[in-house]
Amino acid sequence: MKVVVVGGGVIGLSVAWRLATEHDVTLVDPAPGRGASWVAGGMLAPVTESWPGEEDLLDLGSASLDSWPAFAAGLGISLHTAGTIVAAVDAADAAQLDVLADFLAARGRDVDRLTGRELRRVEPTISFRVRSGLMVPGDLAVDNRELLRALHSSAEAAGVGFVREPVRAVRREAVDLGGTTLRCDVAVIAAGAWSSGLHPALASAVYPVKGEILRLRARPNALPPPAHTVRALVESRPVYLVPREGDELVVGATQYEAGFDDEVTAGGVRDLLMYAETVLPGITEYGLAECAAGLRAGSRDNLPLIGWLEPGVLVAAGHHRNGLLLAPITADAVAAFVSGAAPPPVVRVADPARLKQRTS
Repeated sequence: MKVVVVGGGVIGLSVAWRLATEHDVTLVDPAPGRGASWVAGGMLAPVTESWPGEEDLLDLGSASLDSWPAFAAGLGISLHTAGTIVAAVDAADAAQLDVLADFLAARGRDVDRLTGRELRRVEPTISFRVRSGLMVPGDLAVDNRELLRALHSSAEAAGVGFVREPVRAVRREAVDLGGTTLRCDVAVIAAGAWSSGLHPALASAVYPVKGEILRLRARPNALPPPAHTVRALVESRPVYLVPREGDELVVGATQYEAGFDDEVTAGGVRDLLMYAETVLPGITEYGLAECAAGLRAGSRDNLPLIGWLEPGVLVAAGHHRNGLLLAPITADAVAAFVSGAAPPPVVRVADPARLKQRTS
């Protein structure tokens, strides 16, 4: 079949790479490999992202996490397997972690509760202000930029054609580029936050959520980055710190609705540095290598939209904070839909038909 994938972030590239083993695939994006995926933290962490009321998202993320080792091996990239530490600074933060730990225990997920002193035995650079925390050994992390480069080259090697133009609209059997039209058997909308403007069914279903991140680099004589991914609550405000090769540390992320504004703000940088320093005081000696902002694709219930919008038009968008995590299972589901097979059962919760049910 002739398939056109609209969007070249981690979801679009993963879908195109997966489909190219069986179909004639073209990917359309003015700048593939950029967007929100380029500024992601790289955490593959369904357990530490979970919260009561989001059981379906936990199950979907866990199923995708199981696919990640093989997915990464197919791309020739490595995963960070040290796990995640979740830290709480004050009593209110610790109470929130207790809620999370109790929720996970009720779902059969094991996490280790640690005192501040026990956390510092695992990660000596954690601040004495940190009161308590959790140790989550099963979480993974990936260098998002290495991932995007590998997906792009692997998709090209598999025969995916790239069209670097903006898309105006997607309809049955056609993708409108403004001056030209790409005909196809199936179109897959995987344009992240911009998916909302490509098909009427997505107009109010997907929306941009702005996130700012920082990249720091340990300078000579500074303390090294942590060995684990560190997520923390600082007076109820979340911050994460993800180690990278070359003594780099990714710090993120702000989260707020600001339309399609993707400019980094001074306040966002200030807040991230302040919260990160509270958890890892040694970062004050790091160099500030990069400030960036991206637009996540939010959805009304935090679940992605994966499935048919109409005959010939599929959607794979609305992944919010979990685009990297859900890339393997999303690609498998889209491949199943295109081939007329049933997707993995756990993906049923992401059926876009739920949007019609809620408005009827």
